[in-house]
Amino acid sequence: MIEISGLTRKIPDGKIILDHIHARLTPGTFVAVVGASGSGKSALLRALALREQWTSGEYKVDGVNLLDAGLFAKMSYRRQVAFLEQKPILLEKKTALKNVLIGAAEQTPLWRRVTGMIRNDDYMGGMDMLEDVGLLDKGRQTAEKLSGGERQRVAIARALVHGARLVLADEPVSGLDPHTSEEMMQLLKKLCREKGATIVAALHRLELAEKFADEIWGMQDGRLVLEVRGRRLTAAEKLKLS
Repeated sequence: MIEISGLTRKIPDGKIILDHIHARLTPGTFVAVVGASGSGKSALLRALALREQWTSGEYKVDGVNLLDAGLFAKMSYRRQVAFLEQKPILLEKKTALKNVLIGAAEQTPLWRRVTGMIRNDDYMGGMDMLEDVGLLDKGRQTAEKLSGGERQRVAIARALVHGARLVLADEPVSGLDPHTSEEMMQLLKKLCREKGATIVAALHRLELAEKFADEIWGMQDGRLVLEVRGRRLTAAEKLKLS
């Protein structure tokens, strides 16, 4: 269980980017964060990934406030969190399988990323995860030859094979065609249910949030103004986010 209490972030000029946010993340839940451009969606995801410093608040994971914990505890938690960029950063000359197995910078030691050394018993898990995301036939193809949607799938497989319990996806369908966008959302929903990971995705397309998410969080001017579970937004709620 993840509990966010009073999350606030100010930048040096005094502007409040995130304003006293209170929320709870239940394991295995798919949360969509929606709102206008500049509402704080991406800033919220970066704060949850501990990529940006909190000005104040509590960030409790299984009852422990990470903001009061030591550096080792924070580093340990970061290894359980995957942050998916709009354009995933992959090792372009390595295969999709190697990218999945080596992992992202936050999840694996530097020596493994540099050498690319993989234990033999890791390969089967990597292939299984590529199959789960529908890319088993692309396992031997280098990342530079993958499409945008395929790169996102590799990034998701990479996150889950390294044990991510929280996946934060910043506009994961940005730049994808409508058909591929639907496939990506279906995949996130499936993996959320089958793997038990908590997924928080910032989305600019409200119809995708309504169709696939278990919960919808609405952001406006750095504040969390809506929390809706198990239903579509009303006309008044949509107007509130415009």
